[in-house]
Amino acid sequence: MTGTSRAPGGHDADSAYRSSTRFEHETLPQRVCFASGEAAATVRAEVQRLGAARVMVIAAAAEAELAQQVTAGLPVVLRWSEVVMHVPVEVAERARAAAARGHVDCVVSVGGGSTTGLAKAIALTTDLPLVAVPTTYAGSEATSVWGLTEQARKTTGVDARVLPRSIVYDATLTVSLPVPMSVASGLNALAHCVDAMWGPRVDPIDRALAAEGIRALATGLPAVVTDPAGLWGRERTLYGTYLSAVAFSSAGSGLHHKICHVLGGMYDLPHAQTHAVVLPYVLAFNASAAPEAEQRIAAAFGAESAIEGLQRLRHDVDAPKALRDYGLEEADADNAVQAVLDVVPDSNPRPVTAHDLRRLLRSAWAGTDPSTMTDGKEDR
Repeated sequence: MTGTSRAPGGHDADSAYRSSTRFEHETLPQRVCFASGEAAATVRAEVQRLGAARVMVIAAAAEAELAQQVTAGLPVVLRWSEVVMHVPVEVAERARAAAARGHVDCVVSVGGGSTTGLAKAIALTTDLPLVAVPTTYAGSEATSVWGLTEQARKTTGVDARVLPRSIVYDATLTVSLPVPMSVASGLNALAHCVDAMWGPRVDPIDRALAAEGIRALATGLPAVVTDPAGLWGRERTLYGTYLSAVAFSSAGSGLHHKICHVLGGMYDLPHAQTHAVVLPYVLAFNASAAPEAEQRIAAAFGAESAIEGLQRLRHDVDAPKALRDYGLEEADADNAVQAVLDVVPDSNPRPVTAHDLRRLLRSAWAGTDPSTMTDGKEDR
C-alpha cells in the first residue's frame, strides 16, 4: 500500500503540516518510594543507599516520637527540633552550624513543609543529601524550590542542591494529621496544580501532571474528611500531592504563589491555610484569560467550569474561607499590594494592576464570592 500520510486536519504529514508543539522539559533526578506502613524500613534502605554514617534528623517537637519510630536503626548523631514556619534565616543558620559541628553526612526530615524547608536550607549551603519523609501534603519534598524569610520578607529560589535525593511516602504517617489541617494542606497541593497550568515555564507534560494531580486530590480529600483513619483517601491525596509538586517545580511559580509568599513573609500567616483561601480568587481572576488551562482544570474536576469544580470541592471539605480568620487585618491586605505587584510573573495570563490586587486581597480577606474576580466590577 502506498500513499502520503495525513496529519490531523487532513494536511500532508511530510509537507503542509508543521507541528506547533515545541517545548523542553527537564525531569528532576529523584527516587520516590511509596508504601504505606513501611517508612522505617524504607528510610533505612535509602540512607544505606547513600552510604551515610552520620545522620541529622529534623523533626518538630510535636513529631519527635514519630520521627524516633521512622528513623529507628539509623546512625543518628544529631536530632534537631527547632522548626519554624517560613524558615527564618536565623533558624537556618543555627541548624547549618549544628550540622557542621556534628560532621553530618546526610539529613533526614520527618514532617511537613516547614521541616522539609529547613532541611533544604541546610542543603543549600552544605550540599548534604536529603531524605524527606512527609507527614502532610505540602509537596516541598518533590521540588527544587527553597524559601527563607528575613525581616518580614520571604525569598524563594530554585537550586538543584535542595532537591531531596529520596522521598519516602507512607500514608500511615498522615493519619494523625487533623482533618482541618489535612484539608488546608491538600488544598495547598491543589494550588500547585492550578499555578502549574500557567506557570512561566509550563509545558504539556506539566499540564498533564497537574490535571492528574487535580483528579487525585479532588477524590482523595473528600475521602479523608469522610474517613480520616482510612488509608485510601490519604494515599490518593499523597499521590496527588507528589504530582502537583513535580508539575509546579517544572512550570515555575505563578501569581497565586507570589501572593501567598508575600503574605506569609510579611504577616507570618499559616502557610497551608493562606494557600487554601487565596486559590479560588486567583483561579477566578485568571480563568477567562487562559481558556485551555481553564478547560483542563474543569475536566479534571468533572465540572462545567474550573471555579465551579473548585468551589464544589471546597464546600465538600469545609475549606478555609477568609484570611481574616487567620490574623490578617484589612489594612494589611492593602499594604501588601505593592509588594505583590513587584513580583507578579510577566507570564500571568491576565495583566495585573494594583487595583486588581487590592480587590483580590480584600476579597480573600473577607471571604466573599470569588466569581467577582472574573470581571472588573468594583467591590460592594
